Amino acid sequence: MTPDLLEAGAQRKAAHAQKVLKGRTESGGRAAGFSRPAVPGEVDVAHGRILYLEDVSVSFDGFKAINKLSLDIAPGELRCIIGPNGAGKTTMMDIITGKTRPNEGTVFFGSTIDLLRHTEPEIAQLGIGRKFQKPTVFEQLSVFENLELALKTDKRVAPSMRFKLDSAQADRLAEVLHTIHLASSVTRMAGNLSHGQKQWLEIGMLLMQDPKLLLLDEPVAGMTDEETARTAELFLTLKGKHSLMVVEHDMSFIRTISEIVTVLCDGSVLAQGTLDQVQNDERVIEVYLGR
Repeated sequence: MTPDLLEAGAQRKAAHAQKVLKGRTESGGRAAGFSRPAVPGEVDVAHGRILYLEDVSVSFDGFKAINKLSLDIAPGELRCIIGPNGAGKTTMMDIITGKTRPNEGTVFFGSTIDLLRHTEPEIAQLGIGRKFQKPTVFEQLSVFENLELALKTDKRVAPSMRFKLDSAQADRLAEVLHTIHLASSVTRMAGNLSHGQKQWLEIGMLLMQDPKLLLLDEPVAGMTDEETARTAELFLTLKGKHSLMVVEHDMSFIRTISEIVTVLCDGSVLAQGTLDQVQNDERVIEVYLGR
């Protein structure tokens, strides 16, 4: 190697060392998992966590909605979040998806993506999908057309006008239809679906984006018992393929799907464990479950 190349290499190494010391690496000051290089936009889960919040706080007009909140979720995990109204569950999701900026704290997607440096659309593109309590679908379009619109494609006018479904996309759409229990309703107008079916369709639209993490806010609210049971089946099917954070009040539904339950209260974690463990926690009984 020539002396000029050696000198250039030494300069690059020194510059990188200074960035690390100042916490200004592309990974937000963190190294990629197991010394692997960080790839922009790629979720690095080598450390065993897909979502990591540490000491996150946010206040609204003096009210502390989130107070030193710390939690983490493993890749493929289905985590249930419970807690009384005003506990901070929705605000936590707002922070993860970029809708609300915390006053302090750290929020990472994988070990290298600092979500606080990204906008809402960017976070969605990174692979975080969110479903709100009320289903939002295009009611004047068919189930098929709703899923087709949700495909990850170039949404500019000209490409959209020329778009034709290819075989891989058609296979993916058929797979999602089967997953969300709507294969037999593919031509039905979304507005004619039941409440539960609309919820499934919206989940299907999120799945068409191939998200790595799904945030689901009270997904079985207003469902019949049969729809609730089929939704539990759906979530257990998704578990492992995607990471899921489910905010819900229906304890029987949570018992069906949960492994780890996190209880929020006053903007921070009150308890965590299996459903039986948190249901027998005196603090949880006092502030949420009652006697």
